Amino acid sequence: MRPLLLIDVDGPLNPYAAKLQRRPEGYRTHRMRPTGWTEAEQAKPLRVWLNHDHGAELLALAEVYELVWATTWKDEANDWIGPHLGLPRLPFIDWPVMHGRAPRGTFWKTQYILEYAGERPFAWIDDDITAMDREYVDQRHPARTLLMRIDERIGLVRADFDALATWATPSPLDY
Repeated sequence: MRPLLLIDVDGPLNPYAAKLQRRPEGYRTHRMRPTGWTEAEQAKPLRVWLNHDHGAELLALAEVYELVWATTWKDEANDWIGPHLGLPRLPFIDWPVMHGRAPRGTFWKTQYILEYAGERPFAWIDDDITAMDREYVDQRHPARTLLMRIDERIGLVRADFDALATWATPSPLDY
């Protein structure tokens, strides 16, 4: 069984914290109005920067991973993000509670990531992963994991895709 690749949008794919009015090299600007946003939030379209090359990189990783959206966009990532990157519809984590309380100082997504993964190995890319999340997952998850914090000012880079590919195909000594 292939490991899961749990993909956050804002930060890894959309470097939202890059300098305003200075789109990172290789990215295109898209204006979006996700329906999950409140009426006030929808008044002004959301600026999303996407690097279309990331779609091919993720599709290459789909050879060794099962790709899953792990984002507050939930299923709307399939409508607003995936088509720009050339991705098929992907399963998504339907968070029971977003931005709620989390155990032991972890990010609110972490507990639900573990529930979704069950006993499967997984890699998770997000801009909010901390040492507390790594410790929590290490103590509670029975399979291999890779938690990669992605800089929200830069987004995914070549080294991240290489690390994900390498991790998904471990040597027998890694077990």
